[in-house]
Amino acid sequence: MAQKTSERGLTGANAPVVTDPGRVRNVVLVGHSGAGKTTLVEALLAATATIPRAGTVADGTTVTDHDPAAVRQQRSVALSCAPLVHEGVKINLLDTPGYADFVGELRAGLRAADAALFVVSAVDGVDDSTVALWEECAAVGMPRAVAITRLDHPRADYEQVLQECQDAFGENVLPIYQPMLGDDGQTFAGLLGLVTLRVLDYSQGYPPRTGEAEREHMNPVADDRNTLIEAIIAESEDESLMDRYIGGELISTEALVPDLEKAVARGNFHPVIPVSADTGLGLDALLDGLVAGAPSPLEHEPPVVTGVDGSPRPPLACDPDGPLVAEVVRTTIDRHVGRVSLVRVFSGTLRPDQTLHVSGHGMAERGHPDHDADERVAHVYAPLGAQLREVGYALAGDICAITKSGSAETGDTLSAKDDPLLMEPWSMPEPLLPIAVVAKTRSDEDALAKNLARLVAGDPTLRLQRNPETHQLVLWTMGESHADVVLDRLRAGGVDLDTEPVKVALRETFGASAKGHGRHVKQSGGHGQFAVCDIEVEPLGRGEGFQFVDKVVGGAVPHNYIPSVEKGVRTQLEKGLTAGCPVVDVRVTLYDGKAHSVDSSDAAFQTAGALALRAAAENGRVTLLEPVDEIEVRVPEAYVGAVMSDLSGRRGHPLGSESGGAGEASVVRAEVPATELVRYVVELRAITSGTGTFTRRYLRHEPMPANLADVARKEHTAVR
Repeated sequence: MAQKTSERGLTGANAPVVTDPGRVRNVVLVGHSGAGKTTLVEALLAATATIPRAGTVADGTTVTDHDPAAVRQQRSVALSCAPLVHEGVKINLLDTPGYADFVGELRAGLRAADAALFVVSAVDGVDDSTVALWEECAAVGMPRAVAITRLDHPRADYEQVLQECQDAFGENVLPIYQPMLGDDGQTFAGLLGLVTLRVLDYSQGYPPRTGEAEREHMNPVADDRNTLIEAIIAESEDESLMDRYIGGELISTEALVPDLEKAVARGNFHPVIPVSADTGLGLDALLDGLVAGAPSPLEHEPPVVTGVDGSPRPPLACDPDGPLVAEVVRTTIDRHVGRVSLVRVFSGTLRPDQTLHVSGHGMAERGHPDHDADERVAHVYAPLGAQLREVGYALAGDICAITKSGSAETGDTLSAKDDPLLMEPWSMPEPLLPIAVVAKTRSDEDALAKNLARLVAGDPTLRLQRNPETHQLVLWTMGESHADVVLDRLRAGGVDLDTEPVKVALRETFGASAKGHGRHVKQSGGHGQFAVCDIEVEPLGRGEGFQFVDKVVGGAVPHNYIPSVEKGVRTQLEKGLTAGCPVVDVRVTLYDGKAHSVDSSDAAFQTAGALALRAAAENGRVTLLEPVDEIEVRVPEAYVGAVMSDLSGRRGHPLGSESGGAGEASVVRAEVPATELVRYVVELRAITSGTGTFTRRYLRHEPMPANLADVARKEHTAVR
């Protein structure tokens, strides 16, 4: 069936497609877990008849949280895109997880959006992590609005939570609607527009009946309306407006609304709208606010681009006829259609059957090396939860999906084949919770490697590492819930796997000089093996490595066998002595030995060298070394004391702290043994109500206390 073009600039029978970037709004919903973001998205989709009812699309599949991992965890675990049309404008709603483990999905949503809608529960209020995110958005000038949800809940306290928002988020966070009680005097059944002076009556359901506000409605909200009008006028470009208002002139709605919309789009004013997803209260007011106040892509400066070689390029413009530049903001693997990439188009127009250049930033340490490739895009889709609806194109400013891209990973740039470009990367936190995974059978090893590569390609907050010292395959994740989701997806991909305790890369050294005697004498089948060597082992300073010294005199050990002794010693150093950990920072001196003219051999002296080193360990004092990291913890000032106390309990050595300024986190620096940091990301969140973050870098290895070393030796050898 041929597509029709409507008067509002929208085309497509099954999915909204825009012909003008000015008719697009990209809005990311953020807030703590349980605030009601996903429920609100589904209610807005139902309110605009995008879906028949909240939770489903036309074919009965779920709209959001269709990921099996989300169903199991009973919360959002991934970014989802839900487009709808209101008043001829396409609004791409980007629903993000609220739990800290899935911050990578949140940052992807922020990258794709032009405005943020903070969803705050009228039951639970504002938490510290939401405040931190507000400050982060403020730092980059992202326009923000607030939706206070769950007004229908028995424990809802709208006035209290509104005050919390104003206290936490700062100036110009003001309601533009006042909720009104119904006839029962208990539940909210209407809204009063403080600017428009219109009443929206939801007592008979959604959509509301509308009418003019009466005098009895206005008296209780007179102060709120005056405060709002003064804030709008303060942001107005019409300098005479304030004088007229102070002079007693009644400023018309027509004069106020344009200034309000401009202030919101510029990020200078932050409207608060009360809503209830269950009753429909405020849904139309919220949609009107997003259309009027959220900036279009034309008003949002695109990210910086360069050539793939880093050469400077002119700034991008949101122009459908400009050079094609799009970005993969999320990649997933669907069991039915394969790789699905959510794409934000910043410039140009993305069309089916195009050959594109795919380029990515190097993150080899996370499993994302530099890459450049040309690929053909077969189809372009409008995503709606699990459903993909094919469209004819996606122009600058819009969000779409493509499938079956062979190399596109999250964060990659899509550009024209004959003019390849690269967008500046967005900030991603470092994964800090390690999980050691192992395939149950040899046949599962290939499947494990293949599925891990796919997951790492789609999630920049995952890092895969084969630890060369512990020989474990370690998957670094953002937290326990993130790890659970990754393991679920691996098992859903047919991988039979186990996890095992993560081993920290311990090392051994000698605490004092010691001598060792190695004797290897053996008769077998008429052929003998004979080698004897005597060594002395001395400790070296940290980081000095291994030294081998030949002090044999008189040919006690023939010259040609001395390298064999060294080889045997080196082999035993790698295997370890008391805990199976590499031995470092020692000098081994070969000073005597014996050989046989017939039975001595290279292999015999290798064995004798290893035996001599083991004998020296028995005669001397072997010290276990543990890695020490320097960490930098960022927390609100209120948690600094708790963090420093906790670090002391982890054998940490404080290096100092810096108090944060207004709206900034305080910083605590310390040196902490890595054995105490395996689960620190989880425990730090518990201490700081989810607001604490930290970074770490390796400093050195240093001796572990004797009592802990004994335990570590047992644990380390138990999992070898």
